[in-house]
Amino acid sequence: MIEIENLTFRYGTRSTPVFDRFNWQVAPGEMWSIIGASGCGKTTLLTLIAGLRRAASGTIRVGGTVIHRPRPETGLILQDYGLLPWATVWDNVALGLRVRRFYGPDGTHAPRTQALSRRAARGMVEEWLSRLNIEDQRDKFPGAISGGQRQRTAIARTLALQPDVLLMDEPFSSLDAPTREDLQRLILQLRAEMNLTSVIVTHAIEEAAMLGRQILVLGQPPNTTPVIVSNPGAGTYGYRGTTDFLEKCTELRRLLGVE
Repeated sequence: MIEIENLTFRYGTRSTPVFDRFNWQVAPGEMWSIIGASGCGKTTLLTLIAGLRRAASGTIRVGGTVIHRPRPETGLILQDYGLLPWATVWDNVALGLRVRRFYGPDGTHAPRTQALSRRAARGMVEEWLSRLNIEDQRDKFPGAISGGQRQRTAIARTLALQPDVLLMDEPFSSLDAPTREDLQRLILQLRAEMNLTSVIVTHAIEEAAMLGRQILVLGQPPNTTPVIVSNPGAGTYGYRGTTDFLEKCTELRRLLGVE
């Protein structure tokens, strides 16, 4: 589903690339975590996959499409929510659908016959308000709701677009522990229901181990050969309290050099 071949990327004229002939693959339906120290390229890799940055060389394919620009079927959830502060929860969830209705599914001002109808879009918003349990917040502005509710709004906005790939950049890092774990469970449930190919960037070892069936560990640049940790217990009920989970966290700490 995601294929990266001989990727090279550097910022400006820096002599050391962040990625140098880097190769990596994510199969359809897989859930990956990406972890590493600050400055190692976690968010950079995510934005390259999302089509928000251009590589110096190499190829990135998502769903068979070579990525040169954002792909409509790829959803992105950010740490800072990305909500419009002057729009209600309902309008924020509807925003992506409104943009898509105007520009069409491929961003080229498609005729309205190819775009989602207004009635269908409203139904999609209502569905996701309900599924994310934020129906009672629909008329409130982002500044009047909690951080967890803001992130639920951002998740609803993204999933209402029915992506087949979900990219997440530290979406829970600013939340308290109970809210963070609640939203982790929610993401696992929704991605399983929708069979989403998913990648989450995180700096939290426990979160990486809880969510990613496969974990990509990035080191200090240049990243050339991916370090991959298999984690088959991730996402299963009660995994957080098992010996396997603790051992996986210990392995990640060793790879990151924090023990």
